[in-house]
Amino acid sequence: MQGERKYWFPAKRYGWGWGFPTTWQGVLVFIAYAALLGCGMKWLVHTHENGLFVLYAALLTALLMLVCWLKGEPPRWRSGDSD
Repeated sequence: MQGERKYWFPAKRYGWGWGFPTTWQGVLVFIAYAALLGCGMKWLVHTHENGLFVLYAALLTALLMLVCWLKGEPPRWRSGDSD
């Protein structure tokens, strides 16, 4: 059991990328991402700073993808059950 690694984000069954988190750590990261995105919408869009919000959302999404890359199952193209 010592060598077994538990991924926070499993690979998608079809396509490339990650699915919904399967551990509490992954769920916490996902909730933090959604909360920070929501706060940015409330403050930046409300003050008519749409360009700044797009940059903010892009940076948050890049950070989420980095966490998925580091803590998720290695991504590769998948096409269903035959993998």
